Amino acid sequence: MARLSSWLTKACSLPERAHEALTHRPLNRITVALFLAALLAGFGQFGAVASLNDVARHFGHLSSHGSLQSVVGLSGSMIGVGLATLRLASLAALPLASLADRWGRTKVLRRTMTVGLLATAAASTSPSYWFFVLCFALARPLLSAASALVQVITVELSATSQRIHRLAIMAAGAGLGAGLSAVLHGIIRGPDSFRWLFAVAFAPALFISPLLGSIPEPAHERSPASFARLASVPGEIRGHLAVVATVAFAVGMITGPANGFAFVYGEGILQISPRVVASVVALSALTGLGGLLISRSLAKTLGRRWTVVIGVLGSGLTSAYAYSGGRFSFVAGYLVGVGAAGVLAPAATAISTEIFSHSHRATAAGWVVVAGVLGATAGLGLFGWVGDAVHSSGVSVLRIPALVTFLPLMPTLLLLRRLPESSEMVLV
Repeated sequence: MARLSSWLTKACSLPERAHEALTHRPLNRITVALFLAALLAGFGQFGAVASLNDVARHFGHLSSHGSLQSVVGLSGSMIGVGLATLRLASLAALPLASLADRWGRTKVLRRTMTVGLLATAAASTSPSYWFFVLCFALARPLLSAASALVQVITVELSATSQRIHRLAIMAAGAGLGAGLSAVLHGIIRGPDSFRWLFAVAFAPALFISPLLGSIPEPAHERSPASFARLASVPGEIRGHLAVVATVAFAVGMITGPANGFAFVYGEGILQISPRVVASVVALSALTGLGGLLISRSLAKTLGRRWTVVIGVLGSGLTSAYAYSGGRFSFVAGYLVGVGAAGVLAPAATAISTEIFSHSHRATAAGWVVVAGVLGATAGLGLFGWVGDAVHSSGVSVLRIPALVTFLPLMPTLLLLRRLPESSEMVLV
């Protein structure tokens, strides 16, 4: 193992052609370690969403007037503020990810993963809704930074021809982690079921740091002079970073409420059994895998930019359809939406890492996380506010919030024309 780590570390400093030859190989222990890190980060981040309906019923109070609170226990505004708080806390992922440009990728990855999982496990002791929010507000930026670093390390240890393939594997890991939290939520039932779900995170927190020790640090020189201010980037890359961040904002504004309200809508409003919802989530693994395979093909034939366009359009339209009313719409929209997210994720990650140099790649990834967080926060706030303002009830209660929140964001995709096709760039 030591020999393998040394080999890959040296490979990072070789010319691109030699690096291509050395990294064009089957899955190895390094890829598996990164995959597990992506899975656990996805599990920790999605646990709050998967259990939200149970948490709302446990800590909330049902009302008699026609609103979200009458069926789930907490008002749409309170749920939206709680979810927005979790997303807003992820802003701290920027300085955490930026530290990786100073201290090294693997050191920061190990620490953020361990503390993030421990904070997730602490949520199992929540005495109130806001304590639950506080625990996940601490865990979210740590796990968000870890997810960004998994992507950065994957890009830097992969040859050009294998990059999308391995990014798809990491996206699959994150998706499986999120799906695992939903499946466990459906299996573990009872008045304190959400507590057991969060407590599961304690076990992997103990072994994740030694496991990630097998990952070599990508070998590049780091100049202290280039990091005068934490999270700063040079002026020549700010234009491209602004474009990537704007698209990430739009994606976050769609996926924030689309994922955040999914279980409240499916279980609380449509009255679908948690076990059925868990089955739908498990089935979505197939559509997500299909999306990842489509993404690999499209990224090679159409390029990264067009693949992102297709993924964002698919995510927005399917999310709006999922909340249009009725069980069939919800299930079909959710399944196809997971597939659209699979199309989007690898190509978006490739663009947001390949066009930046090693010296500022982790910092740029942190800024992209921030943009996604701000988009999700704005989306959750708008979605919840419109949901309360329309005063509708029944299966169509979230139709107007979905249309108002998701569809106006589509024109931002035109900005992608200002970016280079990153698959044609040499990684530096």
